[in-house]
Amino acid sequence: MRWKPIAAWSAVLPGAIWAVIRIAGLDSWYPMVQLIAFTPYIAGLALFPVAFTLLLRQRLAAIAAVVTVVALAACVLPRWFTDGDPINGAKGADLRIMSANVLEGTADPDQLAALAADVDLVAVQELTPDFAAAFTKHFPYAVSYPAPGVGGSGIFSRVPIRDAGLRRNPWGFTQAIAELPSGVLVESVHPAAPWGREAVEPWRESYRRQQSATPDGPPRVLVGDFNATLDHSTLRGLLASGYRDAAAVLGKGFTGTWGPYDGDPIPPVTLDHVLADRRIGIRDLEVLDLPTSDHRPLRAVLVLP
Repeated sequence: MRWKPIAAWSAVLPGAIWAVIRIAGLDSWYPMVQLIAFTPYIAGLALFPVAFTLLLRQRLAAIAAVVTVVALAACVLPRWFTDGDPINGAKGADLRIMSANVLEGTADPDQLAALAADVDLVAVQELTPDFAAAFTKHFPYAVSYPAPGVGGSGIFSRVPIRDAGLRRNPWGFTQAIAELPSGVLVESVHPAAPWGREAVEPWRESYRRQQSATPDGPPRVLVGDFNATLDHSTLRGLLASGYRDAAAVLGKGFTGTWGPYDGDPIPPVTLDHVLADRRIGIRDLEVLDLPTSDHRPLRAVLVLP
């Protein structure tokens, strides 16, 4: 019956290796940089080796399978539960903010404006000149850096904002930055996408250029298409500097924002985020739908310090 231990360990090892890679942050290589986004699905599938090894009466393999499930669950389940104090003591005014990747400007600017009818500020990624011209009509203030293709970025506002610069990432990806009257800095985030082997290093370089939280400086909000999930070590490192992910704080961290929404046969994953300085409270988050875009917009209510 030598086949039984071979079969049992063959079932256990892929999930166990995945858990080690996820926990150790060893995901920044191709194709793992793409695959790690599907960790929540792997965590669910990891239950099957537990049942399989128990059926085969392979005790050591079963123990390893249970440890793998527990390890993966510890990685993903916290984003399913609301933090005890999402407002985190903030007592200032509410800031209603939205983010949308408009897929090289192919989304309908009027539809996005309708979704943003009750928000103060909209961060747009893949902002093209035509989309910017149409969308600007709905907002009195803007920090706008449109460009053909995927590289454009902008922030459109109903409250006064000041142009605080443009962050440039590899391969022409840009990130507009706006300063609110309160001194809060808002950045429309869009690192280079790790779509292939040659794109991994530009993606990693984008994260090296990204602004860490500034606990002793101006409060910051990073909002946009991060091209990373909470299972990517690059994004977890950014969070560790002093940000909170709005979806995870509110127990909505499993809601997909990219994948099948433009017809591609890809399971939903969460690439779009609202990251807020720990001094900023998080009151609400919604994931919306924008026809023709491959991303779903986010609408969040933050509480300023």
